[in-house]
Amino acid sequence: MSALERLAATIAARIGTDPESSWTAKLLAKGPEKCAEKFGEEAIEALIEAVKGDKEQLTAEAADVLYHLLVMCAARGVTLADIDGEIARREGVSGLAEKAARSS
Repeated sequence: MSALERLAATIAARIGTDPESSWTAKLLAKGPEKCAEKFGEEAIEALIEAVKGDKEQLTAEAADVLYHLLVMCAARGVTLADIDGEIARREGVSGLAEKAARSS
């Protein structure tokens, strides 16, 4: 099991638990909208680090983005397996063709 899979499993295990027991439980208890807001904040921080060009800081912010993405998705019932399935569905399809199919 990858670190990302372990993280997703930990997030799933925190759903409905005492908000005082973990940061993840606290975020989830605040609802999907707050989870989305926090994801957006982290994404902006990652963008800033990407522009600055600091690989170490970008790596740290990218990890934060992935964590908050998984929390946001979990708040809406979307799992890492769901995301992986969608990525697998798109495998072997040109990005340009896939984007064109979505816009029609």
